[in-house]
Amino acid sequence: MSDHLDLSAMVAKAKAEAQEEAEIKAIVGDATEVERAAQLPDPKGYRILCAIPEQEEKTESGIIMADDYLKREELLTTVLFVVKLGPDCYADKERFPTGPWCKEGDFVLVRPNAGTRLVIHDREFRIINDDSVEAVVQDPRGIKRKF
Repeated sequence: MSDHLDLSAMVAKAKAEAQEEAEIKAIVGDATEVERAAQLPDPKGYRILCAIPEQEEKTESGIIMADDYLKREELLTTVLFVVKLGPDCYADKERFPTGPWCKEGDFVLVRPNAGTRLVIHDREFRIINDDSVEAVVQDPRGIKRKF
């Protein structure tokens, strides 16, 4: 009978440890996400690190888009998500008398092929110059590039 009690105690302890681990993970987040965030480049000077938003994989009518079309759209996208600003972005008061054109967390419009392209963990990013931003948009859905 004492073996049964020991086994029950071990199961209870394992459940408590699993619960504690789940609570910690909920607070801290997935360690791989933290590690991935640490691997993002730190933009220097007047550069801006931007992520390319995920492309819609279906049309409004439900047609699934081809992979090569999605790659081309990702390559030539004009909508970017601002991840981080370099320390000298918008610091030149003569060039930017009205202040910064964008901030972290904004969706911005740029020209196709603007910036330096890089891929980190299968996600495409671009590093652009601060003066490459042409507009800030509240909701990028529905914005399409004109051919």
